[in-house]
Amino acid sequence: MKRFLIVLSFIIYHFAFCIAQTVLSPYRPGVTSEGAVYFLPKTAVRITVQVEKTTYTPGDFSKYADRYLRLKDVSQEPSVEYRITTIRQEPIAVADTTKVFAVKFDPKTVAPNVALSDDGILLAINATPNAITPQPVFTPAPRPKAVNPRQYMNEETLAAGSTAKMAELVARDIYDIRESRNLLVRGQADNMPKDGAQLKLMLNSLDQQDHSLTSLFAGVTLKDTVEHVITYVPSETANRVLLFRFSQKLGIVDVDDLAGVPYYISIEDLKTVPETPVTDKKKAVKQVAGIYVNIPGKLRSTISNSEGLLLTNEFPAAQFGNTELLSAALFNKRYTTHLWLNPLSGAVERLDAEQPK
Repeated sequence: MKRFLIVLSFIIYHFAFCIAQTVLSPYRPGVTSEGAVYFLPKTAVRITVQVEKTTYTPGDFSKYADRYLRLKDVSQEPSVEYRITTIRQEPIAVADTTKVFAVKFDPKTVAPNVALSDDGILLAINATPNAITPQPVFTPAPRPKAVNPRQYMNEETLAAGSTAKMAELVARDIYDIRESRNLLVRGQADNMPKDGAQLKLMLNSLDQQDHSLTSLFAGVTLKDTVEHVITYVPSETANRVLLFRFSQKLGIVDVDDLAGVPYYISIEDLKTVPETPVTDKKKAVKQVAGIYVNIPGKLRSTISNSEGLLLTNEFPAAQFGNTELLSAALFNKRYTTHLWLNPLSGAVERLDAEQPK
């Protein structure tokens, strides 16, 4: 009995070791010398939301803005606000893992040249696939270089004994700068520039000094634009599916964060392709050899919020269509067949079958 337990323990340990050594990797389509395995695409909706962030920082002399510069309603508290500037949607192709097919090359014929995308979607056979336009990369505008307004203060201003006195002297300098600018524009300055380029240079310098010193009273407002990309893959019609939430104080937040206003997406099947009859599994026939392609339907995608509809677009949608078989006879040795598929929908864009002379 003791010997039996020892043998059993060894078998269990060996079996567990073998399981631990087993490495499972995700399935990958591709092309070999014997054949090819490929996906057909389905349509996903790529939603791009551009959000502008406005950051306000009060100036050192903000409480004196009305007294010295007559600037009304200048806030003395910092703030951050967000607003949506752009929402757009566009179709993109993703691999439909429910439409995976295999084609076996006949060794008696010339093996076709099968072109697949990086994620295994069939693009072309015996042809150079159509170029896929890459999605544009969002690049925010560079922020202007910050200027320290204290570099425009004279010795008397910097040596002022109180903030109120310093604000008074800076305000006086601002009015002097504006007066100098007006004299230059009118051509009444004592030292007028010799040409237009020099005049422009002097005006730009005065404008920069004015803007920098005035920011000590009015504060500094900076704006940054951030782009958020959301991909929604519809498998069926949908009505007001929560897409994201947006807050004026926080920007785009999680869908479960009630601080944001909800934005929804709705998907409608436009029924442009007749439905295929459901085949009884018992009567289902074996997959016929050949190349399967899509006959895409069309969907309507609508984005809305609590205030109503924001935008709506129509796109081709392979998942709301059917598949069609191109006979393997087109790719035998009697023909040189060139096939191009639409990289977005998987539909046939062009098919040339040439019979050799």
